[in-house]
Amino acid sequence: MFGFLKRKKRKIQTPEADNEAIAGEDRPVNDAAREAESADAATPTEETEPSAAPEHPTAVTEKAPTPPPAKRQPTDTTSGTEKPQGSGSLFSRLAKTRSGLTEGLGDLFLGKKQIDDELLEELETRLIMADVGQATTAALIDELTREVNRKQVNDPEHLFESLWRLMVQRLEAVQPPQPIERRQPGRPHVMVVCGINGGGKTTSIGKLAYRFKRQGREVMLAAADTFRAAAVEQLIHWGERNDVRVIGEPGRGDPASVAFDAVTSAKARGSDILIVDTAGRLHTQSGLMDELGKLIRVIGKAEPDAPDEVLLVIDASIGQNGLVQARQFNQAVKLTGLIVTKLDGTAKGGIVFAIADELGLPIHFIGVGESSEDLRPFEPAAFVDALLDRQPG
Repeated sequence: MFGFLKRKKRKIQTPEADNEAIAGEDRPVNDAAREAESADAATPTEETEPSAAPEHPTAVTEKAPTPPPAKRQPTDTTSGTEKPQGSGSLFSRLAKTRSGLTEGLGDLFLGKKQIDDELLEELETRLIMADVGQATTAALIDELTREVNRKQVNDPEHLFESLWRLMVQRLEAVQPPQPIERRQPGRPHVMVVCGINGGGKTTSIGKLAYRFKRQGREVMLAAADTFRAAAVEQLIHWGERNDVRVIGEPGRGDPASVAFDAVTSAKARGSDILIVDTAGRLHTQSGLMDELGKLIRVIGKAEPDAPDEVLLVIDASIGQNGLVQARQFNQAVKLTGLIVTKLDGTAKGGIVFAIADELGLPIHFIGVGESSEDLRPFEPAAFVDALLDRQPG
């Protein structure tokens, strides 16, 4: 059952209920209750951007004792993937995207007994507004129309169940059949993270380091973003915060040499995972895109089977521009997957469907909040549940 349908049905009141609501308008509000309600609404968030760089950053940060993690999720020791958190949390984080898609749909077909052109047209409009994309939206509507014509779907509620199924299938079709194994025998698993400035690239790397450390991995970071001022200091701060070694130092100009040294050091120290931060670049900057290709080739010289992953960080709030970025980066360097950030603050989360349809790239992680725990593995069914306000089961 879809949540927005339940909400619409609960809003229908009897005249007596309306009179009671009117009669109670002038009642004083209890101050203690108001304060308790305000306290419940306020949820603390963890600062994700470092407020200040270390005074004297060095090439390799020293390990410092850190307090134990607060509450750990059960871990699959084979894949290293934490068991998913409750879908209720994801529901709340995708509220803006969901409201853009489902707002008004309850009014649209509440009380209707059959599917008509008006319902399908409104659904098409809302999918486009959520940045699902013209081509993907047209394909979804065509498939739904065929199912209606074949009498496989015969009422509005079943129509939205079919929409849910088709959207999940599109995302599952490009996801790996099982979690990526990030414990490479005899060498580190090397991840190269790229993207434009402002998309949350370095912050996502810090959160990945936090996640892998909680899984018991030995993690190392490479500060190969030598182009942006203070980028190295920012990554060093993340390293200190997560008790993770960082290779790189301010003023070092050649990102490829930083990456080479980091791979060599990670192999020597027996690290499980090496995450390489790269310079933020626009997809239109051919010189910087060529430099990214060079960095990846140099990593291959330090370790022939590396890198294992080349992940693009995309800011979901930019909508269809995210598809353009993914297309250009994938042409310059062979991407293996995506990290989609800022899904909690946008009504344009549908871009993941357009990218999956056109490029066939899996989404490995999504960012749905500011704290380190809010970068989580992507699960298609849970994502579409939250997007369509559907209660599982």
